[in-house]
Amino acid sequence: MGKRLVELEKAVEKGKAYSLPEAVALVKKTAKAKFDETIEIHIRLGIDPKQSDQQLRGTLLLPNGSGKSSRVAVVAKGEKMKEAESAGADVVGAEDLVEKIGKGWLEFDVLVATPDVMKEVMRLGKLLGPKGLMPNPKSGTVTFELGKTVKELKAGRLEFKADAYGIVHLPMGKASFSAEKLLENAQMALEVLSKARPSGAKGKYILSVFLSSSMGPGIPVAAASQE
Repeated sequence: MGKRLVELEKAVEKGKAYSLPEAVALVKKTAKAKFDETIEIHIRLGIDPKQSDQQLRGTLLLPNGSGKSSRVAVVAKGEKMKEAESAGADVVGAEDLVEKIGKGWLEFDVLVATPDVMKEVMRLGKLLGPKGLMPNPKSGTVTFELGKTVKELKAGRLEFKADAYGIVHLPMGKASFSAEKLLENAQMALEVLSKARPSGAKGKYILSVFLSSSMGPGIPVAAASQE
């Protein structure tokens, strides 16, 4: 652990779990890097992602955005291409875009496709799958509602998925955000994940919550303030 992080750790009281508002204030205080650090929320859930009825995946639209605008590419045909362009998609194409991506072009953060072109897009599975860029109905990126989807993605809509340990990691803003905006985003993240509880999850669902900045220490959130 570097000297800088050791000093920041001193601001976090050992053995204490903070209320959500307190944790937000503290995570801003410990974001001391020379760039605008991303503030993250890490939520450990009482699930076993290896079980089919305990897998967790979905989307989340933060009320104040994440501080990052995604580069959105869309594969579609006909009038749907115009709809995507009007909504603000960065790149729109049909088979030509599929071919371009297949040759290694990956200058986008999210790829959206309409169901009628997925046969062509599926050819990109080996390339996009490992990078988490493959369109998926569960994440809302295979859809005919291109206008709505593109606008939400450009506004900062996030896809969440529990990792192998049952933990969901999400950006919830930047250190330059006000405490009020970060708090609203954190509350929304917890609310959405609570509602998305898998049918097979038994017992306590939200086991622990931590806030952190890109270069700062983890700050535990008290269970009572997670609801």
